[in-house]
Formats: sequence, C-alpha cells, structure tokens
Amino acid sequence: MQKTREEQIAEIRQRTGIDEVLIRELVFEFYRRIRQDDVLAPVFEERIADWDTHLERMCAFWSSVALMSGQYSGQPMQKHQPLPVTGAHFDRWLSLFETTAKELCSPPAAAHFIERAQRIAESLELGIAAHKGVMLKRGERLQ
Repeated sequence: MQKTREEQIAEIRQRTGIDEVLIRELVFEFYRRIRQDDVLAPVFEERIADWDTHLERMCAFWSSVALMSGQYSGQPMQKHQPLPVTGAHFDRWLSLFETTAKELCSPPAAAHFIERAQRIAESLELGIAAHKGVMLKRGERLQ
C-alpha cells in the first residue's frame, strides 16, 4: 500500500530530524555565505533585489524538496536558464551547500539535503546547457 504524503513527510522527519525550523536555518545561513562568496555573490546580487522574498521562496522550495511539503510552486529551470554560469559555479554552489548542511544538520539530515542538492545542480546545469544549445555528454561540464 502506498504511503500518503503525510506519512512520507512523517517518515522523513523521523529518519532525518528535518523540520521547517532546520530548513529555514539552513537556507538563511547558506545564502548568507553565498552573498559573501567571490564566485557566487556577483551572480546573485545582480539578479536579486529583494532578498527577504527570495529567502522565503527558497525556504518553501527546500521544504518541498526535502519534505515533499508542496509549499513551493514555481519553475526553477526557467529562472536559471539565462544565468551566466558554468560548471565551476555549480561546483562552488554545491561545495557551499554541503559545508553548510554538514555544519548545521545531523548526518542523516545533511545526507538527505546534499543528495537532493546534487540532483538539483546536475539538472540545472544540464538544462542551462541545453538552453544555450550545448548537449553535455556524461561527465562533461558546462563551460
């Protein structure tokens, strides 16, 4: 028998300890670090005028990603396609995210967040490359 959304969320919470408070702490700290990062800050600062709104949107996004809460509705691929980024930007994004998650979260929660962040980064990099007319082969990175 398939679990309901509520049962799935309860299982994730029980297994990882992830809740909305932890998501908010992770999101706010991660973006604080991004805003101080030499590689990523220029990309974000040029495009985000209202950080409060962005952070609330990212909390809803990560709640949906980590807990399947359904709080986020949007089209992240469309927002990211025009960005002037390369594989190096995604590597830096993942590095900051992984460090932040490992510092703030229990090992099961960090692993849960990081696994999803890796999939998101890979998907966005492939989508941005395709939008630019570049078809990346397995193991290739966006230049």
